[in-house]
Amino acid sequence: MSRAEGTCAVSEATQLAVTTRGGFIESRHSGSAIVLSAVGDTLISLGNPGATVLTRSALKPLQVLAMHGAGLELANRRQLAISFASHTGTAEHVEVVREILHDSQLTESHLLCPAALPLDSEARIRAIKHDESASPIQMGCSGKHAAMLATCVAAGWDTADYTHQDHPLQQHILQTVQRLSAENVSCVTVDGCGAPVLGMSLTALARGYRRIANADPNSPFPINRTMALMFEAGRAYPHLIEGSGAQDTIVMQNSGVFAKYGAEGISAMAADDGTIAIVKVLDGSPRASRAVALSLLTYVGSVSKREFMRTLKALPLAITGGLDRVGEIQVDIPTLQG
Repeated sequence: MSRAEGTCAVSEATQLAVTTRGGFIESRHSGSAIVLSAVGDTLISLGNPGATVLTRSALKPLQVLAMHGAGLELANRRQLAISFASHTGTAEHVEVVREILHDSQLTESHLLCPAALPLDSEARIRAIKHDESASPIQMGCSGKHAAMLATCVAAGWDTADYTHQDHPLQQHILQTVQRLSAENVSCVTVDGCGAPVLGMSLTALARGYRRIANADPNSPFPINRTMALMFEAGRAYPHLIEGSGAQDTIVMQNSGVFAKYGAEGISAMAADDGTIAIVKVLDGSPRASRAVALSLLTYVGSVSKREFMRTLKALPLAITGGLDRVGEIQVDIPTLQG
């Protein structure tokens, strides 16, 4: 499959959230969403979840699962969590990525993700204060890249061009994702980190997440046991998945739901009962996507109203004017009202 040209578009979007200021609706956030039950039934379908989107970092759990199928073995749950993280570059994040590289006798020089300064404000200030340069290991996808390199070492594949679409690693990931999602990938292009990003429907992504969320931890098949361990690792180390004070971390700490965002308004969540919610906000802003996904899980009864309200209170949804709160980002889905 060649790299995609043009765009992967979503049509027939519906309103998911609004942003208010002083009682005035300043912005409307439209998109698509789907909720699948633990057995795969469609509980909610909004907009056009069958249209192709670029999955971005929301695909990482499926990518990492494919790596395990190719021979990746990580030492502990911390390493597993960082492998599908979109982290903020704190010292702890960097330390765990270094562990993965070290265990495969690799160094930071092998990473092909772009150099970056930490997104975490304290880590960034510290780096600037000490005149530290941007580096690939501080980039939010360095955990995935380290896991990709470790997979190449385990499988005997070349590490020099592991991000190329035609590399055996990326072909294996493509084939595995298609099996897990029961859908052929419709376009392939380059993600912000330099690795391939796959275009598929929200429905297909939800099917992949459902497979992982409902895997048997006592299965005789190693890949199923790895599936069960993945979301457990995320819930055990939510600050590694994104970072302290970040939205996915807040969701996991306050509701117990596994949460993984993707750039440009993608949010994927898995509740304890195996129910999956996947959201794409068309304006690309991440500010409403988590609240929408969590709201959908609450609507179908997979998250309690108490957990929902506690999480909403902790999420950065306030709109300020000067020092005062003058509005908010709020879920507003007309088709689910009444």
